Amino acid sequence: MPHATQHADAAVYATSAELDTALRGGPFHVALRAAIAARGLPLQRVQHHLSRYGVKVGVTSLSYWQQGARRPQRPESLRAVRALEEILHLPDESLIRLLAEPDGGDGGTATGLSAGRSYRSLLEASGILEQLLGELECPIDGGLHTLGHHERVRIGSRRELLGRESQHIVRAHRDGVDRFVAVHHGDPGCAPERMTVRALENCRAGRVRSHHDTGVLVAELLFDTRLRAGDTFLFRYAVEDGTADVSREYVRGFGAAGGQYALQIRFAENALPVRCHRFTQHSAAAPRGGRQELPLSGRHRSVHLVEPRVRSGMVGIGWDWE
Repeated sequence: MPHATQHADAAVYATSAELDTALRGGPFHVALRAAIAARGLPLQRVQHHLSRYGVKVGVTSLSYWQQGARRPQRPESLRAVRALEEILHLPDESLIRLLAEPDGGDGGTATGLSAGRSYRSLLEASGILEQLLGELECPIDGGLHTLGHHERVRIGSRRELLGRESQHIVRAHRDGVDRFVAVHHGDPGCAPERMTVRALENCRAGRVRSHHDTGVLVAELLFDTRLRAGDTFLFRYAVEDGTADVSREYVRGFGAAGGQYALQIRFAENALPVRCHRFTQHSAAAPRGGRQELPLSGRHRSVHLVEPRVRSGMVGIGWDWE
């Protein structure tokens, strides 16, 4: 029997390692699934434990949460997540903080998280984002995987986030996909209702929704063709912003591992920063790491970073003004 014991120990170790990784980097549904697996609880038992905390959540909802088909948003659901941290013997805030991250980075939704956003404001924005996506009848999984994403951000003469342009290369993983929902999260003080979405190549702009208090804007980009599973597609669009005050960083959040990502920040000639750096972050609530100074190109007034294969979490560029 020693071989069976050794095999079981290895399985427990592997489950624990998977849980540790998921709690550090998310996304939420992967961390929840790993935590439930590590405790070895069927969903009916999880539901029973929640009821003892005075929280009512259906088995179907729990299943959707751990599949990534839905995310907890309502106050009762967030109470359930906090209770799950105790039931599953997890550190405080380990699950709830992952809800500040969008889960759609590789599933058809691009989410830019901009300067000065606190963990609380990002958590609030994630709930608003789910609401806006619901208005557009857009599922969490948009049916697309990102193979490549090149993003160009422009900083204006008032040091403001003037706008950004995105080029995506995607692959459909199911039949019938005919759109992409882009998300723009402006700097504090922005007015998303005054922003403009422009379709530049192989797409056209559809419905647009926004929420003033959180600075979140979502927009449909229609392909005018229905992709079949395995089909690739390339398209380009832009968001004209320029509605907020001084910008100091640009951050991109990824809910899951994906393809290549390149970010370029270009500054106005009369508004050059004194220094620039790149950074990474496992989640909105985690400390930043991976800081690396970036040289500013004098002739082109730009800095950039390239991630050959993105990982779950956040990556961005920050800069200092005089």
